[in-house]
Amino acid sequence: METFWRHYPDFEPVSPGGNNMPTIKLTKKAVDAFAAPTEKQIAYWDSEIRGFGVRVLKSGLKTFIVQYRNSEGIKRRINLGRFGVMTVEQARDLAKIKLGKVAAGEDPADEVRQARKGMTVAEMCDWYLTEARAGNILGRKNRPIKASSLDMDESRIRTHIKPLLGKRVVRHLTIADVEQMQTDVRDGKTAKPRTGGRGGKASGGAGVAGRCVGTLQAVIGHAKHKGLLAEHPTKGAKKLSSKKKDRRLSVAEIESLAKAIAYAERSGENSTALGVVRLLLLTGYRREEAQAMHRTWVHPEGGYVAFPDTKGDAQLRAIGPAAIRVIEAQPISLGNPHVFPSTTGDGPFTAVRSCLDRLCKLAGISGVTPHTLRHTFGSVAGDLGFSELTIRAMLGHASQNVTQDYVHIDEALKLAVRMTSDQIEKLLAEGAKKLAAMPMAA
Repeated sequence: METFWRHYPDFEPVSPGGNNMPTIKLTKKAVDAFAAPTEKQIAYWDSEIRGFGVRVLKSGLKTFIVQYRNSEGIKRRINLGRFGVMTVEQARDLAKIKLGKVAAGEDPADEVRQARKGMTVAEMCDWYLTEARAGNILGRKNRPIKASSLDMDESRIRTHIKPLLGKRVVRHLTIADVEQMQTDVRDGKTAKPRTGGRGGKASGGAGVAGRCVGTLQAVIGHAKHKGLLAEHPTKGAKKLSSKKKDRRLSVAEIESLAKAIAYAERSGENSTALGVVRLLLLTGYRREEAQAMHRTWVHPEGGYVAFPDTKGDAQLRAIGPAAIRVIEAQPISLGNPHVFPSTTGDGPFTAVRSCLDRLCKLAGISGVTPHTLRHTFGSVAGDLGFSELTIRAMLGHASQNVTQDYVHIDEALKLAVRMTSDQIEKLLAEGAKKLAAMPMAA
């Protein structure tokens, strides 16, 4: 970005909708130099054509836009196309056409709305992802939808929804169409190898099928809310209920897993992966929370981790000494802020599932996922006599906003977490001792 300011020292970007709108002639060189904003989005406006600009998202995506007021004085904005797919010259020519229609008393935004009434499922899903990632669609608690949630939506759309319904016109969909999609996903008709380095296979199932229905219904609901549809054509479609994830490890299974961990450690298993498994057992944290944890979030002296963002928004989560010891034992990777760093780049380690599968195979136990370890932590807390309300708070279900004063974190909750963590650490230690006592093969 320093290069840009050296070439254009008098230019200042503005947030979309701002009153003060400095301008510069948009060229490929200029647009290439526009850096992604640290928050929300920024618009850069052309000095030659009033209302023609480029919107830059936090993700780095750059989209040509036209902003104007229609004959009723209402401010409108429409997207022209993405930079890279469309050149600056093509976008400038299209902007002239759209603004010419405005001068003639027409409203290009209405034309776009009319065209969208004939949108296919694939087109509407693309519209939803673009708008949601720009922060223009609100989700729970009237906040922009989280990037992690949109990533999951995009995965379901790409893997299941588009292959089955992508070519269908949305307003012609029926409840039966959506429920048939659900059946097809459940029965594995969209099963295929995963991409993006995740490995394994997207095989469907009742849980995934129900979530696909939820995603599609949400997309259509947002489109109706934004005026792209007069009615929600598939409102009332029923979702399959998924099996409740109630698998927990028994005391014997925890000890068996501990023996497998000790054996795997001796046999050269990835130490980072083993650290994540231990932390999941000792905290009950979600897999994503443990893997993505930053060192600066951890406060050993206060007995808590300050997560800036979780499934339940920003939270303070109590953590016991046993888990702190696991964290402090992890080697520091220069330039990587994560407790469990990736071996490449500055991201987090993400392959705990495959490690857990190997450990369970060694231990001779089945049906275990990272969520099983979370449920085990809660179940051990229940065995120790803690109430359901306390356990929910331990697992991060209760509101624990980071704006609260750190010194006022519930000491009773810290005690519950410490006692539960200590009990699991004791079982892990007993399992490791049993392995040490076993004669080694020649």
